[in-house]
Amino acid sequence: MTESPTSKQTSPIDPYKFLKIKLNPDGSLTRTPIIPTVPPSLNPTTSPPQPSLSKDITLNPAAKTSIRLYIPHPPPHSKLPLVLYFHGGGFILYQSSSLIFHQSCSELAVQIPAVVASVDYRLSPEHRLPAAYDDAVESLLWLKSQARNPNESDPWINHHVDLNNCFLMGNSAGANITYFAGLRALDLDLSPVKIRGLILNSIFFSGIQRTESELRLINDRMLPLPAGDLMWSLSLPEGSDRDHVYCNPTVADRLYGEKIGRLPRCFVNGYGGDPLVDKQKELVKILKARGVHVVEWFCEDGFHAVEFFDRFKARDLVDHVRKFVATRQCSL
Repeated sequence: MTESPTSKQTSPIDPYKFLKIKLNPDGSLTRTPIIPTVPPSLNPTTSPPQPSLSKDITLNPAAKTSIRLYIPHPPPHSKLPLVLYFHGGGFILYQSSSLIFHQSCSELAVQIPAVVASVDYRLSPEHRLPAAYDDAVESLLWLKSQARNPNESDPWINHHVDLNNCFLMGNSAGANITYFAGLRALDLDLSPVKIRGLILNSIFFSGIQRTESELRLINDRMLPLPAGDLMWSLSLPEGSDRDHVYCNPTVADRLYGEKIGRLPRCFVNGYGGDPLVDKQKELVKILKARGVHVVEWFCEDGFHAVEFFDRFKARDLVDHVRKFVATRQCSL
């Protein structure tokens, strides 16, 4: 598809410099660390103290994927919901051990409360989409194996998780992964695991046709348009444009059709200062039109990933997520 006239508005921003990455001749990326990584903590007296205990579990040794588990300390006597979490980073950056995601998941586990399982999935362009979706499905199958083999499951899962009360959650690109993992899960027998809802925080979508919010915020300080476009070009299958099903929710709606209506409840949030907000609202319309129960929360202020910088926005987001998790309705 050719670019529309309005989509040819340009920005002076060099996305490679902005993202601090370099594309190598072999197609891999050299990433300059912006956010430090941190180890898990099984010691509640670690300095600085952590809200939750955490540990790493191997998911697929060949793919070098893993899961970082978080549990409140001390854990409540009753069993907890489980939140399967996918971090952001435009599919090309960060890990579950990146400080901002580690802290966020550690606090989330206490504040919901829940056991949080943060998936360290493969990154693009070394592993282009659908690799991250495949890793998400593998994490769902891991949950299923934990439920079906309690004598061999991780003690935190076996003793503290209600696997009949699970949620998929993601931030930005992680919310995109959450959405497609939710759709794929509809074709899986995950019993006795029950997915009760999808939590889509500032979901990462785009398209060839520019939205008003993309054009208005072309030079946004958090996610300028050139950076978003580069992330998509590095993560979509070779030869694809932004009207690929993974990127454009309208295209996904045409492909998946009535299947979308089989999704469980969805929480969708966004912020007026996010270039992606129009696409996020587009997704809400699609979900509602297909009959999905949607809880939406859009703020006029705020920006992409604001909850990592503004403790009041972070508190508001957690409050909404806590209420969403506490409401039991239909499941996959």
